[in-house]
Amino acid sequence: MRVTRCEPNEREKLVTSEKNGREQHDATGRRAAAGAGAGGPVDAATEDFVDHRNLLFTVAYEMLGSAADAEDVLQETWLKWAGVDLATVRDRRAYLVRITTRQALNRLRTLGRRKETYVGSWLPEPLLTTPDVAEDVELADSVSMAMMLVLETLAPVERAVFVLREVFDLGYGEIAEAVEKSPAAVRQIAHRARTHVAARRPRGEVSATESREALAAFRRAVETGDLQGLLDILSPDVVLLGDGGGIKQAVLRPVTGAGKVARFMLGGLARQAAALSLGAAQVNGYPALIVRLDGELDTVLAVRFDEGRITGLYAVRNPEKLSHMHRETALRR
Repeated sequence: MRVTRCEPNEREKLVTSEKNGREQHDATGRRAAAGAGAGGPVDAATEDFVDHRNLLFTVAYEMLGSAADAEDVLQETWLKWAGVDLATVRDRRAYLVRITTRQALNRLRTLGRRKETYVGSWLPEPLLTTPDVAEDVELADSVSMAMMLVLETLAPVERAVFVLREVFDLGYGEIAEAVEKSPAAVRQIAHRARTHVAARRPRGEVSATESREALAAFRRAVETGDLQGLLDILSPDVVLLGDGGGIKQAVLRPVTGAGKVARFMLGGLARQAAALSLGAAQVNGYPALIVRLDGELDTVLAVRFDEGRITGLYAVRNPEKLSHMHRETALRR
């Protein structure tokens, strides 16, 4: 549910403008915008929040898999942060991460109930990411569609601990405060989560060049209807997942096996070949394909690579999940 307030004050207006995409301006411009607030402590609180906004969004997104919900978490974080006495805060970055983590945990439990009634497969909301995300290999891996789906298999607190420790390298004491557990308990949770993720994450590292080449081969095979070419790039146990959210038509159950996936892809695209176009994009830090129908964004097709072949195809068609594909999103660690 969206957080709405009547007659927002200047601080809330500033954060809302950030939410609508103005966070992409340079740091100097953001500080100037922050200075336009009411003055004094408000300016300091706003500047701290704006300076760490991309980091906080990344924390919330990795915990939730939903950009829309991550934006709501940031608004909730701001409302709490704006009331904090900054003189009592030793580490403002850590304090903001703590607030964001707690708000994200609350929303993660709500999302769990929402997913129980979701139509078909639930896939993370794709992001059109800035080039620097791909350059940070660890960050790109952590937000890849494949890894986000692995994180979905963790319990809420396990997911929070894993993200804060493995992605953002927070100390066990800081994480303990954020998730309201003892440091000893956090260590055990972190070990359990690492073991769980290690058993499910992609089996081998794939360079950006290899990913682009494999995706280009996949695209050529699809565009030319080359069944054998498609079979050559797909792993024998490849899995196709589709997310239409009950709004757009999509496979309701996973399609498994290279033969079935290849024929499904070629058959579906052939029926609308005249109106379809495929384009490359950087999605969640990795190369992906954008499918347009009559020039309009229709599907984001992300892929998972293992040892040179495609082992996962993730087709997001739900229009409610494609709003962040019209502008680049900056992620930070």
